[in-house]
Amino acid sequence: MTRKNSSHKPAGLSRRTLLRASAAILGAVAFPLPAIAQTKPFAGVTLRGASFQHRFFTLLQNYIPEFEAQTGMKVDLQLSAFPVYNQQANLELSSGGSAFDFVNVTFILAARWVAAGLLANLDEFTGDPNLTPAEWNPRDFVEGAQVPYRDAKGATYGYSWEGGAMVMGLSRMDVMEKRGLKIPKTFAELEQVCAAMNGADNVNGIVSFQLHHWCLPPYIRGFGGNIFRNPPTDIMPTLNSPEAIQAVEYYANLLRNYAPRGVLTYTEDQARQSHMTGRSNIFIHSSAWITPILLSNDSKVRDTSRVVRMPAGPVHDFPAANSQGLGIPKNAKNKKAAWEFIKWALSPEISMRLVKEHGHSSVCRRSVIESEEYRKLNTVNGQDLGALYLEVLGLPAKGENYMAYRTVKEFPIIGDVLNKAFEQVATGQLAAAAAMNAAQEQAVANLRRAGTAL
Repeated sequence: MTRKNSSHKPAGLSRRTLLRASAAILGAVAFPLPAIAQTKPFAGVTLRGASFQHRFFTLLQNYIPEFEAQTGMKVDLQLSAFPVYNQQANLELSSGGSAFDFVNVTFILAARWVAAGLLANLDEFTGDPNLTPAEWNPRDFVEGAQVPYRDAKGATYGYSWEGGAMVMGLSRMDVMEKRGLKIPKTFAELEQVCAAMNGADNVNGIVSFQLHHWCLPPYIRGFGGNIFRNPPTDIMPTLNSPEAIQAVEYYANLLRNYAPRGVLTYTEDQARQSHMTGRSNIFIHSSAWITPILLSNDSKVRDTSRVVRMPAGPVHDFPAANSQGLGIPKNAKNKKAAWEFIKWALSPEISMRLVKEHGHSSVCRRSVIESEEYRKLNTVNGQDLGALYLEVLGLPAKGENYMAYRTVKEFPIIGDVLNKAFEQVATGQLAAAAAMNAAQEQAVANLRRAGTAL
């Protein structure tokens, strides 16, 4: 009995000991798992996002593997041509789909998507210290670039990754100086310089491209007109106002008389190439397309170029400014994971790396733009391009939001009408008054057909 009991006791103790030891071993192995889970809280998640093709995303893709390693999630980023993306994203969001976890909030569609409640309120993420550290600082984004992504109550539905500040580049200051010409500061002076430079040393006076509803409105605003009567509250089109007709005549005259042949069908790349090679003297567009005359290694005119404010009109000085933002669809399946991506992609750290490692200057964080590193990289021939970019990008948030015409949800409908009308004038098919009267009738009809109350 004693032998039996003594043999049984050790056996029972050994099982208990084994169980305890096993538990201890398992506990020792399991202990680090919560820490791992905390550092990779999205392990196994596939995050799906979409945007149009842009250099920002091409550069960002170089860093996405780092983000995936940090979070454990996989990022499926779909990029397509600008019109294709806009059509697909608009259909997906409007139908209440959940195919995407994050999207580009396209500038010209932002107001429509925000007003229709198709995007998630990002203040819910930035206001939670467990989701967004204080140093991420949402107020660091340039105010003018954030205007399109807010609703009437001030809630935020997107954060800007790209800023477009309209400036003027002059590639052949050497020829201008020989002819005694100064940098134009008004619309009248702009036309004079274009006329005087056109044909000099085989140089065209000006170059532009086919997105007329971006290039033309600053002239309409400069002459005192607008696209709508009082956007965003009164969106009755005003395309046939005397000021709008005057602006169309003016801009069509510039392109018809002083631009390269075929300019009405030029893409942005064609216009930039003409500018960087010195074949065209003046190009007025977003800074990212103008500054290559000073910053690109392919520029043939770095030593003879200047980048300055767009000339002012006789009534207003309203250079165009826009931005593109990242947002989260209201019906996204992985909202927290999507915010983690947006928070990372638009962080001060990634923004600065894009600037320092790739020379990508059109970021929208004020702290980065005002940094010493940014200033050094973007000061060329004594020209502080960062200060100019920041000045123009912030203008719509100061006083009148003069870009309101472009952020109302009705603008895409009007933009198409404006493009066609301008081409009719520039090609000589119709006089400006006739073309704009017809455009006004068409714009009103299209808006009413879309269900807009005027």
